[in-house]
Amino acid sequence: MGEFFVVSTFLGALLLFFPVFVDFHLYVDVRENKASFALSPFGLRIVGGYAELRREGIAIHLTEKFAILLPYAGMRDTRKYFEITYGFQLYRFRQVVETGGAEKISGLLLAAALQAAGGAAFAVLRTRHPFLELENGTLLAQTPCLKVSLMTTTVFNGLILAIAIGKKLLEALINWIRKRKSTQSWKKQPSNS
Repeated sequence: MGEFFVVSTFLGALLLFFPVFVDFHLYVDVRENKASFALSPFGLRIVGGYAELRREGIAIHLTEKFAILLPYAGMRDTRKYFEITYGFQLYRFRQVVETGGAEKISGLLLAAALQAAGGAAFAVLRTRHPFLELENGTLLAQTPCLKVSLMTTTVFNGLILAIAIGKKLLEALINWIRKRKSTQSWKKQPSNS
């Protein structure tokens, strides 16, 4: 029994502190009005699909028959849901932008401006995170197009994930308690009739 306890404690500590690498791939085709994505920890794809813009909001298709609609009106409050990402470190960022106009000077100038803007943004990121792997590329095509391909790798560990989930659960519990107290105090008020 003692050996099982020692081994399970060691494995639990290993899972809490072992780094987890999660890749996120995003491909956006502006002319087609679609974006495809995939989320894969350790190279194993767990979530993927495509998104498209609709009149009502952004439709995220996870399978052929299942989609989630994110209304535009509800997107103002989504910033607070990304507060849990503070413990997650960006490890790798790669982007490639493909534009049309390979035969025109305006296309060449646009490609040069995109490459320069990416280089400037990466220089700022490199000063803040010197370990970060960055790649920036621009492709010119003969046909008119605007396509963006992104690949990011984020690293975190089980402890950070447990803290983030615990924080969200505590916030939900506090909100539930506050809501319950406010409805109880409202029910206890005497009527003036």
